[in-house]
Amino acid sequence: MRGRGKARGGVVGVTVLGLLMALTGRAVAAGEAGALTGYAMAPGAQAIEGALAGNGGPLLKEGPHTYKDSVRPGERKHYTVELDGTSNAYVSAVAAPKPGSAMGPRDGIDVALEAPDGTPCGAGRHRTFLSAGGAYPVADYAERVPRAGSACAAAGTYRFVLERGDAAGGDGAPVPVELQYVTAPPGDEGPGGQGGPSSTGGTWASQAPRMPDGPGRAVTGGSGFNDAAEVGAGSWKDELRPGETRFYRVAVTAGRQLFARARFGAAPSGGASPYVSGGVRLGLNNTARGYVMNRTTGYQGKPAVVSLATPPAASGGGVAVGDAVRGMRFAGWYYLQASLSPKAGAGGTGASAASAAAAVPVTLDVDVAEARPGAPASKPASGVVPAGGKARDGRLRVIGYTGVGTGSALLAGLAGWTLAARRRTRRGGGVTGA
Repeated sequence: MRGRGKARGGVVGVTVLGLLMALTGRAVAAGEAGALTGYAMAPGAQAIEGALAGNGGPLLKEGPHTYKDSVRPGERKHYTVELDGTSNAYVSAVAAPKPGSAMGPRDGIDVALEAPDGTPCGAGRHRTFLSAGGAYPVADYAERVPRAGSACAAAGTYRFVLERGDAAGGDGAPVPVELQYVTAPPGDEGPGGQGGPSSTGGTWASQAPRMPDGPGRAVTGGSGFNDAAEVGAGSWKDELRPGETRFYRVAVTAGRQLFARARFGAAPSGGASPYVSGGVRLGLNNTARGYVMNRTTGYQGKPAVVSLATPPAASGGGVAVGDAVRGMRFAGWYYLQASLSPKAGAGGTGASAASAAAAVPVTLDVDVAEARPGAPASKPASGVVPAGGKARDGRLRVIGYTGVGTGSALLAGLAGWTLAARRRTRRGGGVTGA
């Protein structure tokens, strides 16, 4: 009898231990599921600290090198880059607030490139954290395109300046930043070079020939430029929790337009949801991480749609001068970003409330089509797209370890990649644009 009692006690002990382990495992899993995924820096990114004084700063090397730093509110940091006298240079910064955080209305980053004597190399770029709808990663570059006789045409040591705005009314914690410096041979940005009007003029179509609208194939977007999920023409389904941003990369060849649409589903909370201005977002950056465009719309827990359409890549001008044409100067990878405001979760705001809220389904419809002229009375296409990444499976490499420009041979490869993607989509039953 004693033996049987010991046996029963042993069984009960093992059962209780197993139950405790199972519950602990579930708790850990729940904790992991509750944490919002932040921006993933490039593997091996070198930690540096920009100089607060304007007469120095760590050297940013061109090519495969990626650097990481952080910037506090009101802080102005300086870095140095060595430029030759012929190449186009693009020095980018990605600022990534903690997902779910609330940033001040005047918070953001400014980037600029300065000649050795302090002369600005063109206009600086300003990007806000879009706090009206939530804090998203923001990115842009400062550029130097050498012109004969200009202050920035000569080879030498230049300064890259990164400045953060006023955090009043928001999160004043340091924001991580990722820095990168790439170059392109003169003329590799396509006709129209600086994003000015081309000789053809005119406008571009703002609607795809045939926009995909199927249920979509499953995809999990990346947390940033470094792990962006590769997508092509067709429909792709993912999900976002309040405060999250997902990245996707699309190959766009010269002379083609990118059309994208994000269909956000209903919030699964089942209760009343507050209306959030700018609650959902679809953004775009190019292969050198330059800004192309952002599209936002309000969200109240009901289905919402955000769309964008770009000028043709690597073809210059038209009347849509500005960010969109400037951003579409390259052929290569463009980075779509889908974001859901941390305020979209019912029952509270902030990082803790966002992490506890359930995910919202989102379907991303993508098409890349030959550029078509728009109607004479139509407005210029106002989309923007991001690009710039490493090759996967050997299929594409536009911005590589040597810079943005990789020659026309890659454009042929891009065309083949796009055609193959369309064929795969058609075989899968999806609808693609012509």
